[in-house]
Amino acid sequence: MNNTCSAALFVLSGFTVTVNYRAELFSLTLLCYCLILIVNASLILTIVLDPKLHEPMYIFLCSLCINALYGSVGFYPKFVFDLISDIHVISYVGCMMQVFVIYSNVKIDYSILVLMAYDRYVAICRPLQYHSIMSVRRTAVLLTLSWLVPLCCETLVISLTSTLKLCGSHIDKLYCENWSIVKLACGSTKANDVVGLILISFYICHALCIACSYVQLVKSALRSKESRRKFKQTCGPHLFCLLNVTTALLFDVLYSRYGSASVSQHLKNFMAMEFLIIPPILNPVFYGLTLTKIRNRMICLSGIVHQRLRLKWYT
Repeated sequence: MNNTCSAALFVLSGFTVTVNYRAELFSLTLLCYCLILIVNASLILTIVLDPKLHEPMYIFLCSLCINALYGSVGFYPKFVFDLISDIHVISYVGCMMQVFVIYSNVKIDYSILVLMAYDRYVAICRPLQYHSIMSVRRTAVLLTLSWLVPLCCETLVISLTSTLKLCGSHIDKLYCENWSIVKLACGSTKANDVVGLILISFYICHALCIACSYVQLVKSALRSKESRRKFKQTCGPHLFCLLNVTTALLFDVLYSRYGSASVSQHLKNFMAMEFLIIPPILNPVFYGLTLTKIRNRMICLSGIVHQRLRLKWYT
């Protein structure tokens, strides 16, 4: 891998504007990371420990939270370290690993959201066939594919990028990003461009699948009061998560590929970080507050923990 690369280290130049706000950014970042760990781990434990929540919708939600923890590991530890460091560099291998984790995380997020849309379509539009369609075996296969396909896609992207000979080492971001590395290449990047466009088209198809599901869901919801109730209760959180992830992802894609040099570095940094901060925090919080089964179970578990702590305190 390094034989074809002229850069042993990359300089993350996005940190140049953070020097005057190190303490504040360090505190906020640490708070965000702790929140991500707490809210996602709480939701995962709630679903895992309650057999009544071992249904496809909650299993997909649990997978979404596990993915949030996976993605945060690829960004936050290195980012927190860089905030208190005077030198903002990352090794070639470390950079490639960071690209792999962060962007496979985004792809997995979108794949899981497609499964959740399909699950809601079957539950509301074909309720009598729900258990036969969303069987344990099919749920396991779909869940495995939602992780395996994005990981394979990102492996392909990293493999192509690793063959490029680079003529620069400055990445204008707070973390490593594939397109920023490709732009440093000395030679042709046609293969990377083609694969990138194919993958973008593939995930646009994901978005179209979700749109088609929701067309059918809205039609079904208009037919009966029960369907409308189900739609509001379970599709509302999904739509919120979908818009949350899509908006954050569009920010990053547009900034990476079409960002103007005239845009301030502060705005660039915000656009680059938005999908790493907001969805992992808001998605589990929103689902935890809006889904009755999860909310009630979390309140119950909180009460049990509180009682046990009180007993230990007085004994």
